[in-house]
Amino acid sequence: MTGGSCHDRTPGLDLARLRPWFAEAVPHARVGTLSATLITGGRSNLTYLLTDGEADWILRRPPLGHVLATAHDMGREYTVMAALADTPVPVPALHGMCLDTGILGAEFYVMEAVPGRPYRTAADLGPLGPARVRRISGALVDTLADLHAVDPDAVGLGSFGRPEGFLTRQVARWRRQLGASYSRDLPDAVTLHAALEERAPAADAAARPGIVHGDFRLDNVLVDGDGRIRAVIDWEMATVGDPVTDLALMLLYTRLARLVGAEIAPDAGLAPGFLTEAEIVARYAARSARDLGDLGFHLGLAALKLASILEGIHYRHLKGQTVGPGFDRIGEVVHPLLDAGLAALKEH
Repeated sequence: MTGGSCHDRTPGLDLARLRPWFAEAVPHARVGTLSATLITGGRSNLTYLLTDGEADWILRRPPLGHVLATAHDMGREYTVMAALADTPVPVPALHGMCLDTGILGAEFYVMEAVPGRPYRTAADLGPLGPARVRRISGALVDTLADLHAVDPDAVGLGSFGRPEGFLTRQVARWRRQLGASYSRDLPDAVTLHAALEERAPAADAAARPGIVHGDFRLDNVLVDGDGRIRAVIDWEMATVGDPVTDLALMLLYTRLARLVGAEIAPDAGLAPGFLTEAEIVARYAARSARDLGDLGFHLGLAALKLASILEGIHYRHLKGQTVGPGFDRIGEVVHPLLDAGLAALKEH
């Protein structure tokens, strides 16, 4: 069969082309009965559930169309998960990375389908009860601290990023990105950037490099029915730099949810039983032994980063380049987010 059946034609995944590679990468799979379902799509990396009727796997590839290689780097995700395989950080088992773009039109990799679910909202967590939510949130913090305790050099990630001057470059990067989405004056962004730019060199000098996830939060981990974290996923923004940026961004998402509501920001941190911000910081500090004396700077940087991302979405919405509900309200979030960043700079 050359063209494949209709079941072979999942957008972005040609099963007829995939099967020969898959048979080598996963020898025990029954490739003749392999089927695929797209489970997450859009502008982010595409995720497919593969099954042969007896076992399941996950395949990840970049979005369809032309994309920036640095934004959807399959090799980056695969490399960091492979490096963490023998550490306390839970990651899916990997079955293979394919660099031959002739198979699916892009690089891709296949990994274990880990049992578990991501929780994004307080409403999702609510039925679990406060006691279990507290355990899950504690495990989330412990997992982040365990990630940041891994020595990048010891797991082969010594050249995975450029930790020297990491925070200074981050401040400049997100200011440039904000400028690239200019549609209105944002004087608070100018003020926030200037304050961060002034404090970044000292923060860089105090930072101890580690592995940075880049978007660590509860909906980027898989939790099983017993409330255990089975895997950390979505490593597309991972690098080596200042790990406290992960903690700050995780905290900022909950602060933002308080300001704008769950329909725009993930509000899992507001669920009854979830550790408070003070409890999260104390637990992380005790387990990681990292200096959090300038957490206010990191929170301010997280606000600039998130404001830049959301302003970009707002910019594309104004140009008619977004599809789906909710985009019309994204622009409203940027001002309170910048206010939160400026306020955070005064906290520590």
